Amino acid sequence: MRFAQAAELGVTPQTLASPYQVHSPDVVVTSVAWEKDRPKADGVVSNTPGLAVGIVTADCGPVLFAEEMAGVVGAAHAGWKGALGGVLENTILEMVKLGAVRENITAILGPTISQTNYEVGPDFPAPFTDLDAANASFFIPSQKPDQPMFDLTGYIVHRLKNAGVQAGAVDRCTYEEAENFYSYRRTTHRGEPDYGRQLSAIVLNRQEN
Repeated sequence: MRFAQAAELGVTPQTLASPYQVHSPDVVVTSVAWEKDRPKADGVVSNTPGLAVGIVTADCGPVLFAEEMAGVVGAAHAGWKGALGGVLENTILEMVKLGAVRENITAILGPTISQTNYEVGPDFPAPFTDLDAANASFFIPSQKPDQPMFDLTGYIVHRLKNAGVQAGAVDRCTYEEAENFYSYRRTTHRGEPDYGRQLSAIVLNRQEN
């Protein structure tokens, strides 16, 4: 599958850089793909033409970044922990260090679990509301007492816009669209033995002379 996904981007698997994800705020900058010993990080940034950068998800938010004028791209794996911890802002910061202009960065959130399918525990909202009381708006009651529903998509887009970039989302739910996307939560609810992951990647095209 990795070969097919790389081919769709016009690259080879040997020019697709994807880190070892650990739900962290950490971001790496690279000019090469890693054959082994992938760095532990949840964001990857590059200004190397022909190198694709990507992350894998199965409910968490895949965010792809591009600053066309500066020639800088990035990808971030934004689960709730990474989004809360700053992986999105850190990805933007590393892009700026490579010459990107913050206001010119476009960030798009790919398929992510929707609020109607993301029930969380009673203690889950506290880190968000402790950071900013206004974050309570990303939680709504569910049919179960003290089990709110979390709007991960809305929260990610909110953080991106607050970081000063142009942001949007494709508005597709990984949980609901079983025929199209992998979902960790759906697999768990069905008692299935394992689940797949979707790769989200972006490549800076080589400039023609």
